[in-house]
Amino acid sequence: METSDADCHTTDGYITDKDRYPARLKRIEGQARGVARMVDEEQYCIDILTQISALTAALRGVALGLQDDHMKHCVLDAAQLNPRGRRSHDAGSIRSNRAFHALLTSGC
Repeated sequence: METSDADCHTTDGYITDKDRYPARLKRIEGQARGVARMVDEEQYCIDILTQISALTAALRGVALGLQDDHMKHCVLDAAQLNPRGRRSHDAGSIRSNRAFHALLTSGC
């Protein structure tokens, strides 16, 4: 019997750090507005690119934190519910694999 991500746990893995992610994302949102302002003000392109690099790194940090929480909580739960090592190919695990692959291959 296949299990879905919803069957594996009652909460998402990041729930224990839930307050941390919105705070970080609000800072990133501010950085993005700052980059837009720099473009509007026609600032030096290298300065804009430097800020975009910092913004990308901040987003990557959030993504890696969420992925780490997912691995420690959701994947571990799924493995414990499926101790025979059968691979689950439900939509949730496929989305997770695609998201993780995209994160690793984004070239940043």
